[in-house]
Amino acid sequence: MTPPPLPDLSQLSSEEKDALVRALWERVGELASRVAELEAKLGDPPKTPDNSSVPPSRGQKPNRDKKPKREDPRAGSVGRKGGGRSLAEEPDQTVIAKAASCRHCGTALGDGDQVLHGRYDKIDLPPVRPVVTRVERYAGCCPCCGGTTVAPVPEGLEAGSPFGPGIVATALYLRFVHAISYQRLSRLFLHLFGLAVSEGALDGMFRRAKTAFDSEVAAILARLRRSRVVCSDETTVRIDGRTCWNWVFQNAEVVIHVIRKTRAAAVVAEVMGGHRPAIWVSDLYGGQQGHAEAWQVCLAHQLRDCKYAIEAGDAVFAPRMKALLLRAFVIARRRRDLAESTRTQYRRRLDRDLDAIMALSPTNRHGKRLRKRYAKVRPHLFTFLENPEVAPDNNGSERELRPTATYRKVTGGFRSDWGADLFAAIKSVIGTAARNGINAYAAILTTLRGASVLQAG
Repeated sequence: MTPPPLPDLSQLSSEEKDALVRALWERVGELASRVAELEAKLGDPPKTPDNSSVPPSRGQKPNRDKKPKREDPRAGSVGRKGGGRSLAEEPDQTVIAKAASCRHCGTALGDGDQVLHGRYDKIDLPPVRPVVTRVERYAGCCPCCGGTTVAPVPEGLEAGSPFGPGIVATALYLRFVHAISYQRLSRLFLHLFGLAVSEGALDGMFRRAKTAFDSEVAAILARLRRSRVVCSDETTVRIDGRTCWNWVFQNAEVVIHVIRKTRAAAVVAEVMGGHRPAIWVSDLYGGQQGHAEAWQVCLAHQLRDCKYAIEAGDAVFAPRMKALLLRAFVIARRRRDLAESTRTQYRRRLDRDLDAIMALSPTNRHGKRLRKRYAKVRPHLFTFLENPEVAPDNNGSERELRPTATYRKVTGGFRSDWGADLFAAIKSVIGTAARNGINAYAAILTTLRGASVLQAG
């Protein structure tokens, strides 16, 4: 940046020169403060996934040391013998191999001369080819009135797209779960299944499928709006070259993904539709605060921030806060098995120890920052002890968003709003189905067939 030209000092009055000196002095003070801040940052440790909210993809893991080979006592040598694959409970066919004669002398062998020597499975895939059902539909002309009657056809064989729900479900599964591009998906159908499906046909079947998923998402959303506990988080996605946000709202029963062009709290208000749950679980982002009667701060985020402050030189506040958070996690593992009185006692102990930590006066700027933060959010650190159905972290939401980040890196994002909405709808259905023990492909196929992945309740 080029500095402005120096004014002609000979043309300035004494008062104007004094004003110029004062302005320059203030500017020097600002720059000195900025330089001191930047110099302090030079000594800070790098942020990694272990000490901050940096995503795992931006971290770099060190190489592992070579593992020494273990001795196998059964084999009597270095190495380890594998246990082998379990036999199938119901094989499709069984081949019984018995010797007809002795290979040494040629004597005939009967069934009573033989014992089972070994049993193993051989597994393979048969050629997968589409099943084509030809429909010949007739129209009859009435000889009496002259009217035309078109013959009804069985359900599922109506005119329209030739592709059945099994093909559509496979295409959706490979596209939105495994991030396979249209071009590669078209080749996959041709090479594996002998079925020619153009990229345009794929686009058309995805558009038609969206209606079924929108209906199921509406049912899931209705369930979310009756929930007592809601956990939320968000991550970035790209739509037509613009940054948007994939929000997730989830609990032990349902998952809802929505993709919006804003990260504001208005998205939460839109999704919740006026419902105010009892407990909200999230990180410290302001847009996710104030939406429930109680709030559980994600302690996993706080643990990483304390680790970073320790690495940055805070030896007063962060180490003790980290130890307190680790104790809270140990208690959280048993929270559902503890009596209410025991949980209350643990909460009092944690609060008492937190009082002692907040009385400390850290000199490191990172320690000061953490102390200021916990002075604001301390009532929300141990909410899980009052409500044992709540986890002390928001890892469930982060796990739901991890496939979104992978999809973004593989595909680069979405080209259209409807594609992003379909992705969010499928992720909502898959996430909800997983909570009911239904795998991703089965969830997609169930939805296409008009059934629900929601448990009754």
